Amino acid sequence: MKRVVSRQSQPVEVEIRGLSRRFRDAVAVHNLSLTIRRGEFFTLLGPSGCGKTTTLRMIAGLLEPDAGEILFDGRPVTGTPPWHRNIGMVFQNYALWPHLTVFDNVAFGLVERGIPPPATARKVDEALRLVGLEGLGRRLPSQLSGGQQQRVALARAVVVEPALLLLDEPLSNLDARLRVQMRNELVNLQRHLGITTVYVTHDQDEALMLSTRMAVMHNGHLVQLGTPQDIYERPADTFVADFLGGANLLPGIVRDVATGVLMIALNGGTVVQAAAARNQGFRAGESVTVCLRPEALELTERATDSNTLSGTLRVSNYLGWMMISEVELPGGPVIRVQAVNPRTTHRLGEGEPVTVGFSPDNVLLLRLKPRDEAS
Repeated sequence: MKRVVSRQSQPVEVEIRGLSRRFRDAVAVHNLSLTIRRGEFFTLLGPSGCGKTTTLRMIAGLLEPDAGEILFDGRPVTGTPPWHRNIGMVFQNYALWPHLTVFDNVAFGLVERGIPPPATARKVDEALRLVGLEGLGRRLPSQLSGGQQQRVALARAVVVEPALLLLDEPLSNLDARLRVQMRNELVNLQRHLGITTVYVTHDQDEALMLSTRMAVMHNGHLVQLGTPQDIYERPADTFVADFLGGANLLPGIVRDVATGVLMIALNGGTVVQAAAARNQGFRAGESVTVCLRPEALELTERATDSNTLSGTLRVSNYLGWMMISEVELPGGPVIRVQAVNPRTTHRLGEGEPVTVGFSPDNVLLLRLKPRDEAS
């Protein structure tokens, strides 16, 4: 599919160096450094208050950093107003003018740039076609559905042919089904236009589905940077593992390091095996956190020779395509098990003794950080 960006609006590379921002006594962003590559779909992911929206607003020029700088293609833009940064932005609440038609909302940026009316009309029609709103230019925002209003905001952002597209949780006001549909449309539109895109969300599914790469933020700090697959399969710490996918985290101690496997003693004395190929550099006696993804576990009635945890089935939630169960282990820890296509799985009764089995290849060991050891 041919790109429609103009020569002066080729995708930009964004470099952030030592960016910091405070709001009174609260540190919103602390010493953030990263590079957003030209033409990629980059996501800032994290819980509320982690600093992702503050970072996006500093990239846009809507907030000035207390320290650090931002560069577009090596050119410093810190202190440059938003209208000189050649960006398009979509806000969480869409920020449409209710008294203007769809056409006039989309045309606003072109009019402000002094684009002649014939060219403006042509560009607006093309933008509306790209987002699937052709023929709706005369309507007011109040006459549109939430998904259509979101498309208007997106068309207004891309019609000016920006070098950088900034999206601040644009799907959070949509219902679940429409969110999934709009994710697909966003991916297709971004690939078609080739615009460098920075997307802010707290939704892990959105981040995993949309991103070329993503940055996980927590308390104003960059915790991990990488592709969705890298971060999901190799989380940097327990926060990332738990936030992205809700991993089961169990404390343990490395008892033996043998060829091919590591023997891990969990609290309570149960010993499990972890594949050495996935868990390198650990020493006997080292305290670790055992990370078990819910989808890598199997719920059975029978214990096997190795890598099983015995417990009591506390609850099972049937979702049609998936069964989510919670199993309480001796001593109180509760682990979550996700079974895809539960119609092929024998349904166990709540309160029954059960066994959770897993492969050594699906055991990931995480090293404790100083704050973990202190806690």
